[in-house]
Amino acid sequence: MEILSLQNVEYTYRNKYQTVNAVNHVSYHFESGKIYAIVGKSGSGKTTLLSLLAGLDLPTQGEVFYKETPTKLIDCDLYRRDKVTVIYQSYNLFPLLTILENVMYPLRLNKVGKKEAEEVAINKLKSVGLDEQYYKRLPSMLSGGEQQRVAIARALASKADVILADEPTGNLDSENSINIIEILKRLAHEENYCVIVVTHDLAISDEADVIIRMADGKIHLDEM
Repeated sequence: MEILSLQNVEYTYRNKYQTVNAVNHVSYHFESGKIYAIVGKSGSGKTTLLSLLAGLDLPTQGEVFYKETPTKLIDCDLYRRDKVTVIYQSYNLFPLLTILENVMYPLRLNKVGKKEAEEVAINKLKSVGLDEQYYKRLPSMLSGGEQQRVAIARALASKADVILADEPTGNLDSENSINIIEILKRLAHEENYCVIVVTHDLAISDEADVIIRMADGKIHLDEM
């Protein structure tokens, strides 16, 4: 099912030296149940494209649609809280909150009661392979791979059905990278999320359903 779409999207920024078309008249649609890898050289436009999908920026021209609604008509904070969720290379966990509290955070933000939020958070942590021995730890007490699992669990605790990931394995070793890739694949194929990953990691692009190659702000597709 189509969930996100780009219609003739352009994003241009200017500095005192030049005008840059970071995204250059891109049209495409993303479906639930698939994992997409956006790849390309630095400066190709892939991170800007992810920012547009996340509602962090709005197109200079064209429209980004969540289902049938342009993102410009959706409250950006609510959009990122309830529709899409972003996983970062640097994890972006709250350093002074426990692992359990980090995962509970989006639920509490949505006024979910503490007991229910805790139950959901525990369920999501277990789904990424983290049991009760981790719940009271702070992020600094975990390895990079464990922190990224917590970030994924927190993303799952939201009501979002689109997961956007910016270099999610960039700080991880090979073993942890493989574990994160398997989790993202399962979320797409078994739980029907739309998973979109910006990556330089060939292991992710090898496992993706669709590879979107970006160059000079344009896209080229490799569909499996």
